[in-house]
Amino acid sequence: MILTPLKTIEAHQKSGIWGRVTLDALFRKTAMAHPDRLALCDPADRAGWIPGAARQLTYGQADEEITQLASFFGAVGLQPDHVIGLQTPNTVDGVIALLAALRAGLVVAPLPLYWRQKNVLEALSRAGAKALIAGESFGGRSLGLEARDAAAEMFSLRFVFGLGRDVPDGVMELGEVLGASADSMGDLSGNLPRRGTDAADHVATLTWTQSTSGEPLPIARSHNQWIAAGLMPYLELSLPEAPKFVLPYAVTGMAGIGAGLMPWLLSGGTLHLHQPRSLRRLAAHVDAVGADCVLCPGSLVGSLEKRLDNMECRVVAVWSAHSAAPVPRATNRDLVDLHVIDEFAMIARRREGSALPRPFRSGRIGSPSSAANGPALLEIEVDTEMEGGSGPNTLKVRGAMVADSAWPSSRVRIPTDKAGFVDTLLPVRMSEHGVSGVGIPGNSAPGVFSLPALDALYGAFPGMKEAAAFLVDDGILGARVYAALVPQNGFHLDIEGFFAYLDAERAGLAEIPHRILSLTALPRKENGAVDRSALSDRVSLRHAAVA
Repeated sequence: MILTPLKTIEAHQKSGIWGRVTLDALFRKTAMAHPDRLALCDPADRAGWIPGAARQLTYGQADEEITQLASFFGAVGLQPDHVIGLQTPNTVDGVIALLAALRAGLVVAPLPLYWRQKNVLEALSRAGAKALIAGESFGGRSLGLEARDAAAEMFSLRFVFGLGRDVPDGVMELGEVLGASADSMGDLSGNLPRRGTDAADHVATLTWTQSTSGEPLPIARSHNQWIAAGLMPYLELSLPEAPKFVLPYAVTGMAGIGAGLMPWLLSGGTLHLHQPRSLRRLAAHVDAVGADCVLCPGSLVGSLEKRLDNMECRVVAVWSAHSAAPVPRATNRDLVDLHVIDEFAMIARRREGSALPRPFRSGRIGSPSSAANGPALLEIEVDTEMEGGSGPNTLKVRGAMVADSAWPSSRVRIPTDKAGFVDTLLPVRMSEHGVSGVGIPGNSAPGVFSLPALDALYGAFPGMKEAAAFLVDDGILGARVYAALVPQNGFHLDIEGFFAYLDAERAGLAEIPHRILSLTALPRKENGAVDRSALSDRVSLRHAAVA
């Protein structure tokens, strides 16, 4: 399905940024030229957080598995442009499933791991999904069981597939397909969909943000739009040949796909998947594989650098709307700041020495930033025309990487002006040299809710004097929700009772706090507002000391 207007397609093709190459074609090009090169690796400690032995595949082996699974999708009746959901931890099997779906011409809708059944159902309904792939059990949850229960409530969902060994009854196991011989499954290599001149203009994925009314909004992005997005960090990093990446972000959105999967596909290197549990483990993984690049939440970069022995590794500091304010660095390691603009765009800029991230101005943004005539992958504009003249300025974006078309079945419009700029509705932080950041640190959450709304939910638990939700940077989700609870005098905080209360209130998984702080009072600013940054800093400092 092509959603981009023909006039826009022609303009990007004329600029040379858009072409005829699909994401699958990028992979197949490396697989044909270097079949024995290592392509994908599970972390060596996989067994410590997810069932099953760690896997690693060469490009040739991965290409064969992708073809087998793509053939299977076609054999069971899935057709090009059908939407297939994908909820899986960071594993080789998860990446293979995503690439196989793209090879079969399907539209992949990666779902955040922190979503539970009601979130998944709402998103898949809006996407009009025909199938769902559930990953292995993770964090005490059986993703397969949750997927099967979701299918029971959504009649239009024709297939539920399971990865790994722990696949419940009623879910089709894909492990046997991946282990089958190429002869038994057939070969799509000569009959793949999306091989025409417009193949790269078709929608490849649906990633997720929220509408102004708080509903999940699927953002449709074509192959060409993903390639344009990935080119920015890829060109800014100046990577060596066949680089090694360590990716602690789930492959579900702009950070994981745009700055992780895409540079890997563009470079033909090796992707080492990582499940973040501590900075110490992340640094050890980088050192063990001799990584050339690693992604890390921006506010944790300084702590990570102290633990890295590999001085050649480039660090991508990921900044999103909820990230804490950056601080100067103490090293001169190559570092690229990545400003994630929701699911619409991202800006990559090389950090100069130990200075703060470089501000950027309105206008066209090319890459690499060191080149005067680099391709203009994005254009930004600061919207100062707020209704009534009040409220913060917001960022507007357009260009080759910007997904500006909503998925038809979602029935929600992406806010676009007459000039083709998408208003992200994200507030900008300004300095004398331009835009220094996007979003208000610690004031927005990565789900479909607001932190003040969570304050009210948590504070309604019997015996609470006051409560506050706050965010702490996390390598896989971007941020985790924490709760600071202040019991009334004479009340003992019942942790188990609190979680039972949230379950009874049908709180979504994204609304359930990862950890709870029991305090005698909430820290507050001079104006009386809860100081969420102080709460986040308290937890981050504790994590850094432990890691």
